[in-house]
Amino acid sequence: MIHSMTAFARAEQTGTNGTLTWELRSVNHRYLEPHLRLPDALRDLEGAVREALRNGLSRGKVECTLRFAEDSAGKPLQVDRERAAQLVAAAESVASLIKHPAPLNPLEVLSWPGVLVADAADPQALNKAALSLFKQALDELKQSRSREGHELAKLLNERLDSIDGEVAALRELVPQMLAMQRQKILDRSAELQAELDPQRLEQELVILAQKSDVAEELDRLSTHVSEVRRVLKTGGAAGRRLDFLMQELNREANTLGSKAFDTRSTQAAVNLKVLIEQMREQVQNIE
Repeated sequence: MIHSMTAFARAEQTGTNGTLTWELRSVNHRYLEPHLRLPDALRDLEGAVREALRNGLSRGKVECTLRFAEDSAGKPLQVDRERAAQLVAAAESVASLIKHPAPLNPLEVLSWPGVLVADAADPQALNKAALSLFKQALDELKQSRSREGHELAKLLNERLDSIDGEVAALRELVPQMLAMQRQKILDRSAELQAELDPQRLEQELVILAQKSDVAEELDRLSTHVSEVRRVLKTGGAAGRRLDFLMQELNREANTLGSKAFDTRSTQAAVNLKVLIEQMREQVQNIE
């Protein structure tokens, strides 16, 4: 099964120390590119989180955000006296530069980040809980990528069916179109009342047939379609291989268009290019 690179997952857990929340967002990217946003108290998790991502995903830009809402209810408050003293000293230094400074409000000192603290949670237990919750969120993200990959495979197979239909229809039309082209040349010659050397005429018709021969392009299109189906069925990290196959399909469609000598073959080439472009856009999201 193939996997999309676009997904979202969220996991939340409330414990005795507060609430941990992970949010994971992934979008398409050429390589695996993680972006982590962790609270300062949980920075030690970064290495383990990156390793879990490398083991679980192959490609994609993944944003991982961890929030920790600490539950301080019922816990005794403590003042970081050293930090408060530094803050007061800094305020007095600035006040000395002002002619009539306002008195320093103790509540403003207490509201400064890091001055008023509650009993800190056990960092090891908190890290363990956060990492376990991350793995849960990562599993949910992978399941979401898998579900979307299944839908992408269905869309791609529908386009492949359409390409097969265009190729089969064009195969049947080629002999008819060549016969019509031959007849046009003969009719044009009759209109001009020109005596054409039959051997020269046959040579020109052979050259026209060679220039208009698209059997090779049609065969290659069918081969590439079969390979795309095989890759989709095999699954795994197939995005780069599928992207290469889209380039090859597009190359054959371009050659087919350059050889077109009938409005029907021109329209078939255009239809093929539209289908291939639709597939290429979807392939960009596959891992």
